[in-house]
Amino acid sequence: MTVLEICCYSMECAESAERSGADRIELCAAPLEGGLTPSYGVLKSTRERVSIPVHPIIRPRGGDFCYTEGEFLAMLDDVRTVRELGYPGLVIGVLDADGNVDKTRMQQIMTAAGPLAVTFHRAFDMCANPLEAFETLAELGVARVLTSGQKASAEKGLSLIRELIAHAGAPIIMAGAGVRASNLELFLEAGVKEVHSSAGKWIPSAMRYRNPGLSMSTDPDADEYSRYAVDAAAVAQMKAIIARRAE
Repeated sequence: MTVLEICCYSMECAESAERSGADRIELCAAPLEGGLTPSYGVLKSTRERVSIPVHPIIRPRGGDFCYTEGEFLAMLDDVRTVRELGYPGLVIGVLDADGNVDKTRMQQIMTAAGPLAVTFHRAFDMCANPLEAFETLAELGVARVLTSGQKASAEKGLSLIRELIAHAGAPIIMAGAGVRASNLELFLEAGVKEVHSSAGKWIPSAMRYRNPGLSMSTDPDADEYSRYAVDAAAVAQMKAIIARRAE
């Protein structure tokens, strides 16, 4: 049966996704940045309270995936922390300045990760040559690749996703970016064995007092009185579609 991975930005969201039928969690911080490394406290509490597999993302900042030496060393430390906490896997990606998988750095990451299942995230969608990058990741022993088929959404990139799936013995292809109940059947019909969805919604803050004249964000239009959370009903709906397909 197709694996349903849900991207979660807190321990509470991970618990909600688990209750709603998720098979695996990608644990992140900072939804507006596209996902950054969670804090140690979130890593520790989620490891203690969530039973399904959780794979934290290791990403020190937003933006591109070509990192400074200091950023990379911090990433290696985070990989070791995730391993020491007993997580079964992690999500990461490193490119060089020319848009290739940084093989040297990824090898160091694989060594630091040891037995953990490593997912190469959507840095893959920023690679100059996706087929060459895929072969490199296969050589490195990466467990899976999260991709939108190098398009703005996985639905638009379905052609490349199909092509990647056809590579026998390669890493698992997990389709992600814009995957939801309304288009899930497209991916199941294409033979995708793992799907990744945020299944999220913005919920209002519990704050009653609000200071309209002050913002903590550099974005003057940012809504600081809402937060991103998992939509449990959306997760359950996707899980039901997958289960029906498997019958």
